[in-house]
Amino acid sequence: MNYEFTAIPEGRVPRAAHPIFQHALDIYAGESNKVISVWRAFRDEDLSFRPHPRSSAVADILKHQLLSERRFFGEFLGAPEPQPSALLPGEQSVEAYARRMAELAAPRLDFLAGRDESWWLEPVHFFDVRRQRVWVFWRRVLHTAHHRKQLTVYLRMLDRAVPATYGPTADVTWQGADPTQSVDAAGRK
Repeated sequence: MNYEFTAIPEGRVPRAAHPIFQHALDIYAGESNKVISVWRAFRDEDLSFRPHPRSSAVADILKHQLLSERRFFGEFLGAPEPQPSALLPGEQSVEAYARRMAELAAPRLDFLAGRDESWWLEPVHFFDVRRQRVWVFWRRVLHTAHHRKQLTVYLRMLDRAVPATYGPTADVTWQGADPTQSVDAAGRK
């Protein structure tokens, strides 16, 4: 897939010390790009939007993403991370949040690239349990995907176009796109 905007180009993704973990770096870069694409679909005036009084506002979700990634990578994976007070952008704009996400993700790729198999497989503290670092990493990816999807629902409620992340959307498609929306498509081999 080609995205309208790519914050972390493919050439910026380093090679993993152990090739079996290259997919983790590629996916983290891709997921970061998808998050940033969704964030950039909002307008600054949307930052206070919340679909329900008990729902988080768009800005709250963007802040949570930046803060919680720092915690996952710093506390649970042991990556060098900026101080929490340095995480949020000074300017409260969609572009500033998106830029900050890319700035924080790039050095994490370099850190992950240097880790060997024993590092990935070592059990570490994760809240109140112990899990292998590779498990904690995938938990982070799933957490990120959860909030990205939450924001695509917000976009739809705001009647904004939803960018493609895993394939075409009602707003974005291309020649050769083949979404699985029928029993026949699901049966292809």
